[in-house]
Amino acid sequence: MKRRPFMVGLGASALTLSAGNPALAQSLADSTEIEADISHSVPRNISSFRTLDWRPYFTNTQNGAILVDLTSRALHFWSADQSIYRLYPTSVPMSEDLTRRGRTEVVRRVEGPDWSPTPAMKERNPEWPDYVPPGPDNPLGTHALYLSWQFYRIHGTHDTRKIGRRSSNGCIGLYNEHIAELYNLARIGTQVLLI
Repeated sequence: MKRRPFMVGLGASALTLSAGNPALAQSLADSTEIEADISHSVPRNISSFRTLDWRPYFTNTQNGAILVDLTSRALHFWSADQSIYRLYPTSVPMSEDLTRRGRTEVVRRVEGPDWSPTPAMKERNPEWPDYVPPGPDNPLGTHALYLSWQFYRIHGTHDTRKIGRRSSNGCIGLYNEHIAELYNLARIGTQVLLI
């Protein structure tokens, strides 16, 4: 069977199946997801998960460099001497109004971070606790890199369903094993660019 007729037939079948189900039709039409409840199955975005060169984004790699590509949901790290390169899947902010782009840097590194919701988070979610100590219920996971932007972090997560999705309140999330590795590679002053 030729690929093109098969793909056309598959697309027509999907349209036929979704015609009687408006929710399914909308789901198929949406190219990105904003998840209030991540217990529903939503495909992850891995289409742009590829290695990159640091030169289009940074003038140097002094103190190391972190590039967060919000579209492909990937974090790239280069060591200062460029001998180490890492590529990690991430979670990204749920919506555009929670998203921040631009240049910042790592200003603090914490193993076993505690967490308090920001004032805006408490306004949106008054039922959330005021404080969560380090541990398995902490939304920052096992390690956190604090950025020069107030309230923004690159951190781990105990909820692995979030990785690869639009699921954060502004931060960049990684699997705990990945943030532990990045924590050991990044330094105070590591430059960070979110695009």
